[in-house]
Amino acid sequence: MAARHEVVIIGGGNAGISLAARLQRYGVQDVAVVEPKDHHLYQPLFSHIAGGRAQAREAVRTQESVTPAGVTWIRDAAVDVDATANTVTLASGASVGYGQLVVCPGLQYDWDAIPGLADAVHSPSGASHYEFDLAPKAWTLLSGLASGTAVFTMPAGPVKCAGASQKPMYLACDYWREQGVLDKIRVVMVQPYPTVFGVPEVDRELDRKIAEYGIELRTNSELVAVNPGERRATIRDHAAHTTEELTYDVLNAVPPQSAPDWLKGTDLPPAGSSGGFVEVDRQTLRHLRYENVWSLGDAAGTTNSKSGGALRKQAKVVAKNLVAARKGKPLRAKYDGYSVCPFTVSRDTVVFAEFDDRYRVQPTIPHVPTWNESRLSWVVDRDLFPKIYWNLILKGRA
Repeated sequence: MAARHEVVIIGGGNAGISLAARLQRYGVQDVAVVEPKDHHLYQPLFSHIAGGRAQAREAVRTQESVTPAGVTWIRDAAVDVDATANTVTLASGASVGYGQLVVCPGLQYDWDAIPGLADAVHSPSGASHYEFDLAPKAWTLLSGLASGTAVFTMPAGPVKCAGASQKPMYLACDYWREQGVLDKIRVVMVQPYPTVFGVPEVDRELDRKIAEYGIELRTNSELVAVNPGERRATIRDHAAHTTEELTYDVLNAVPPQSAPDWLKGTDLPPAGSSGGFVEVDRQTLRHLRYENVWSLGDAAGTTNSKSGGALRKQAKVVAKNLVAARKGKPLRAKYDGYSVCPFTVSRDTVVFAEFDDRYRVQPTIPHVPTWNESRLSWVVDRDLFPKIYWNLILKGRA
């Protein structure tokens, strides 16, 4: 065994770093974060990059710079957990022991789940703003389009901030309108669910913008195959049981996503589960079978929509409950299922969706309809949130 730490956190993204910082503030001194990547990314800006409203450099910092002083950075990848022996096995072959374990590695992108998709997004006519390296390419393609067909897709199943799949589409439509070419571009959005988002109040605002831009919305539909050489996307309508072939000039696709493969192979998910998400109490975020294991963020088996806003509340709950558990005290902090998705519906306005795990509106300020299109919400999302993220959230202060 290479080392042992009082708290080991698997994943050095938003969840892992903000939690490590918060635990330090709560008096936990021996914290280690397992994270193989050199750079830390702020994913909410990817949509703005793909829509020409942010630069790539704004969304990246070195991992070393965001890791709190005093927290041990284990620059390696987790490949297994033995929750009985209290050890994490690393890709290097070493293992790390723990007193308390927090599992928050995020989701993996399953590009190969759709035939042709991986090749398509790396082809001259395809991109995906869910990949940092491809987000600038998305804007190059979208801003260079003066006529033709643009297809935007979202997969079914768990997705990081599912609403983000739509954001570059609205930004591009507003840009094309400014350039006087919107009426020459066919815009198709492929959405796997019955409505554009799922929260009725938000759906009404988004439907209004979809009509305003002349977007063709395909509900209950998914991208099931791509032929990048012929620039052809195959769309299946699950409700009508029909298949449609769309020839595109630009394809911006969101990949299917799932819990990491290594996590699926542990005994942390529920017995017999194929999803691979960590089995936790959905309020306390403690594992249902292992009292010293916790999970938050995208890999946790919770019912909320996965987002940074959900994770921010979850980090507070895990930190408070983990500290209480170490002292033998009751777990009083509860996660309420909150999530948030700011939809950039134009180049200077946002529809701010705040909702619970049953897709009911849950505004931070009671009785304020934040789901109405707003210039102020744009300022909050584009200008304030990145500053809050780098300077407060990752330091365990928000």
